[in-house]
Amino acid sequence: MDTETGITLTARTGVPGLDEVLMGGLAEGNIFLLEGAPGTGKTTIALRFLITGAEAGERGLYVTLSETEKELRSGARSHGWRLSDAIDVFEVVPPESLVDAEHQQSLLYSSDLELGETTRTILGAFERVRPKRIVLDSLSEIRLLAQSSLRYRRQILAFKHYFSRSGATVLLLDDLSSDSNDKTVHSIAHAVIKLEELAPAYGAERRRLRVSKYRGRQFRGGYHDFAIRTGGVSVFPRLVAAEHRSRLDRGSISSGVSELDDVLGGGIERGSSTLVLGPAGTGKSTFGLQFIWAALQRGEKAALFVFDEELGLLFDRTRQMGFDLEAMRDAGGLHVEQVDAAELSPGEFAQRVRACVDDAQAKTVVIDSLNGYQAAMPEENALVLHIHELLQYLNRQGASTFLTVAQHGLVGDMRAPVDVTYLADTVILLRYFEARGHVRRAVSVIKKRTGGHEKTIREFQIGANGLTVGPALNDFQGVLRGVPSFVGQDTPPDVGIAPNDDD
Repeated sequence: MDTETGITLTARTGVPGLDEVLMGGLAEGNIFLLEGAPGTGKTTIALRFLITGAEAGERGLYVTLSETEKELRSGARSHGWRLSDAIDVFEVVPPESLVDAEHQQSLLYSSDLELGETTRTILGAFERVRPKRIVLDSLSEIRLLAQSSLRYRRQILAFKHYFSRSGATVLLLDDLSSDSNDKTVHSIAHAVIKLEELAPAYGAERRRLRVSKYRGRQFRGGYHDFAIRTGGVSVFPRLVAAEHRSRLDRGSISSGVSELDDVLGGGIERGSSTLVLGPAGTGKSTFGLQFIWAALQRGEKAALFVFDEELGLLFDRTRQMGFDLEAMRDAGGLHVEQVDAAELSPGEFAQRVRACVDDAQAKTVVIDSLNGYQAAMPEENALVLHIHELLQYLNRQGASTFLTVAQHGLVGDMRAPVDVTYLADTVILLRYFEARGHVRRAVSVIKKRTGGHEKTIREFQIGANGLTVGPALNDFQGVLRGVPSFVGQDTPPDVGIAPNDDD
């Protein structure tokens, strides 16, 4: 705390996203607990915390009871970091009398001597360095030396009062290896950050963190996904759409196909969400690409996130329909990204979408498909919440979002793997139907919150010229069931538009 102003100063951790979760960082002069099983990233976060302090001119001390100094410096180098002279690494090693069996004492409990000597060694290192930031790794060793909950609590309290007098910010690491249910330090620490690692049935491990307490400070609650990669830990704060509001000049945007705009009642409202629903192969991706092409023609930027198709095949396929996605990407107007659902958490995906809208100013976002997104989030309830927050955020930033969902089945009664129709502002329904020995495609709009739309069903085709939409199928009934019947007065005409031999 600044004694002149009475304002609590904040020590930034330097971990991307973590300071946002902590609403600024760690309050200076306090003791903090960072706990998690081995491999969850505690050491990486602690090293970044000290390096950030050193960059700000603050001296740091890393006290290790479990790892060697060589291991710590090697871990830092693996992330491209170098521990500067402003960071001291103090390795607490057992005294020779405790290693040599001939010198083992028997009249006193060895734990009494070990804990006392370890404490004196740590405090001696602190007095020599006088750091502004200190990391103590790990509490499991001290818990084992204390042997009782009372002694352990008293020892941590002693550390807290000692370090607080010097104004140092202390980060305690606990790997939970000696007692995962011990909450002794939770009531002592100023804040508690818990790291977790989840192992799905298939795919890479998923990591998340949660701040369970922070005295006198607001923080972003709930679970936040994070990843450990070369360069350190990156945290992806949980998206809260209500925190992001902006005034928008909304208006209709065209698809670039006049007949489709007629079906949509003049187009799509800017900053709205559209769900394209239908069985596999009906052209859901093409509808999304049509709006991307129209956005680029208006001079806007767009983003396409592909879960289900390899990019090389996508580029070749869409080039035959008149959409040269590769050229659009190379020109800088289109961001195309293939998403591996087995390797990416929903939090990181949302962060990537946000970056396209916030940094690259993309005004049209296509997510193809929600089925692939569901694979990244097996829990359906959580998936709906993620989608809700993401759509609300994109809408408030003025970005028009298009989601595709593949329904189970080809004709007749079909169901989607997850129902998000109530979240979307507009729902476009695609269907197969059979007529005169040909399999045709039909499109209709079953929902639009922002204005009227056609109640008709139209046939459409996908060919070398892209998307072609025909007139309304007024003389036929049962198109959405897959096998229509003629209900007109005259001889049944050919349905819709002429069949495309290339389709």
